[in-house]
Amino acid sequence: MEKKAAIIVHSGDMDKVYSALILGNGALAMGMDVYLFFTFWGLQRLKKGGLEKGPLSKMNMLGLGKWMIKRKMKQANVASLEKMFQDFKELGGHVLACDMTMDIMGVKKEDLRDDLISDYCGVGTYMDVAKDASVTLFI
Repeated sequence: MEKKAAIIVHSGDMDKVYSALILGNGALAMGMDVYLFFTFWGLQRLKKGGLEKGPLSKMNMLGLGKWMIKRKMKQANVASLEKMFQDFKELGGHVLACDMTMDIMGVKKEDLRDDLISDYCGVGTYMDVAKDASVTLFI
């Protein structure tokens, strides 16, 4: 039986989106089938031009904290969110966009990056994946 990871990406904070992608890419590298379900503020990062707009979850300090963290990450050769997403897709990861959140927040398909999204779906699709997953996470 193929091992799966199902990760809900509820937060749009930069560091939490990084965490979801680091975990997702790690699971893909281990041969798992990985699904990232973007909902609420996480979905905002899938908007065209929205990937880098998320604040830092703690110590944002009006953007200064985010700037400092990004600088440290660059010095440590940490891949950008864009590169992490490209790797995730190339390794076969699935990005699910919550269509209920789209309705609630007034987000249209044309607002989102279709190069990242595998499917537009609801909670039933996520639950179908999660019921057979070895790992489920909420970020």
